[in-house]
Amino acid sequence: MNRKVIIGSRGSDLALWQANHVKKQLFELDINSEIQVIKTKGDVIKDLSFDKIEGKGFFTKEIEEALLNHSIDLAVHSHKDLETNPPKGLVVAAVSERENPSELLLIRKEKVDNTKFWSLKQGAVVGTSSSRRKSQMLLFRNDVKLKELRGNVPTRIQKLRDGHYDAIIIAFAGVARLNLDVSDLFSVKLSKNWLIPAPAQGVLGIQVREGDLELIEALKNINSSETQRNIEFERKVLNLLNGGCQLPLGVYCETENDTIKSWVSMASSFNDIPFRLYKEGSSPEQIVEQLISEKSKINKVLITRELTQDSLFLRLLEKQRFEVDGQSLIQIEFLKKQISGDFDWIFFNSSNAVESCANQVSKMMSIKIGAMGTSTALKLKEKGLDVDFIGKGSPENVAEDFSKTLGNQKVLFPVSDKSIGTIQKKIHPDQLLELVTYKNNAKSIQLKNYDVIVFTSPSNVYSFFNSHKLSDEKVVAIGLSTERALKDNGVNEVIVSWESSELALADAVSSLN
Repeated sequence: MNRKVIIGSRGSDLALWQANHVKKQLFELDINSEIQVIKTKGDVIKDLSFDKIEGKGFFTKEIEEALLNHSIDLAVHSHKDLETNPPKGLVVAAVSERENPSELLLIRKEKVDNTKFWSLKQGAVVGTSSSRRKSQMLLFRNDVKLKELRGNVPTRIQKLRDGHYDAIIIAFAGVARLNLDVSDLFSVKLSKNWLIPAPAQGVLGIQVREGDLELIEALKNINSSETQRNIEFERKVLNLLNGGCQLPLGVYCETENDTIKSWVSMASSFNDIPFRLYKEGSSPEQIVEQLISEKSKINKVLITRELTQDSLFLRLLEKQRFEVDGQSLIQIEFLKKQISGDFDWIFFNSSNAVESCANQVSKMMSIKIGAMGTSTALKLKEKGLDVDFIGKGSPENVAEDFSKTLGNQKVLFPVSDKSIGTIQKKIHPDQLLELVTYKNNAKSIQLKNYDVIVFTSPSNVYSFFNSHKLSDEKVVAIGLSTERALKDNGVNEVIVSWESSELALADAVSSLN
């Protein structure tokens, strides 16, 4: 290309990083370019929260006008700022590789409480101006106080340092791209499957005139086709709901073996419990239809564990008018076993394992602690224990990740007498110690009629089939081991939750309708 390409960008540190990133890519394609800074309405307005201005062109309109009047040739945007219906005459010709789209919770160190979820002290003041972040934060921590937060990324972090907030939520991508030092703060990278990001979060959109065919052709060389496919799905959901970022909507999807897996969170307002979905292989149209449809009847759900009033499973499903019954089909008998032996790690695969011996572990200062998932980790934190490894995804994925973390060290597993040992199977026998610290004894319980039964362990499956049988209930399993137990009992149609947590189980039940 013989001409110089003029890149339009906002003037913030992050916007200029983005523009220079694209400029470097163009240079590698032998395309000469320069950056022109353009101030947008979103940069000027300081008194409106982001949910009032994002997604409505406040950060893009002036740059798009410059494209249309040929003042610039190319615009670099945070893709989530772009309207889903682009101005006539403009196209997004390429998208970047996706930076991790997770949210980052930054906490002043004196406001950290490691016994609480996300290590955030009770009643903390949390800064964010995103209705999406607000609704989801209140789902997990309804005790916090939310406070509006504006400014570019460094400005927001400085406001936290200056004591205006106890914590703030910002996109991890911004901190990573600017390589900001936040070591003076306590950082928690929030799982993108828990606090679901905005559609196209972490992605750059490169916009040009639709008639600039030479530039469009050149930009194909820097386009990430997989990212493009995923975010087109996410933004289609947003478009069908006719919402910008003022809608408390999170959509995230990823592609695995050509199957799109999607997580969605939508609320009617920032202070309302969101409706969550997890779907595999569904279209945006199918997801939106389920989000906006009314249930025709109250569905009765049994989950085979006792639930507390603040249970995520209970809160999410009762909001959708499910009638939830939580009762374990097994009786736990804790054994008074003394932990001993030569090991570097102790791995807890359930809350019952924690209850069985956590008081002994608290005295083992040099031992590292692993947890099957977020729920088990939270139980450990409630006991005042630091957790060095928290599993994510299916038990099989957790087993793979933990075996890599373990390396050549030794690990002790406190287990039940009926443990299947999914994690242990990935550990070399010379590195593995097991200690039975509790028993699972079957209970005989009179059950009602249910539409859905959620099985939370293989032991609960075997206890159920000792005295009951299924008719036409839909069945959800907490993991593949529980699914195998169900199939051993002749159950072929089983929905497996995306991870071993109450949140994922609620997502599975919500997605059945």
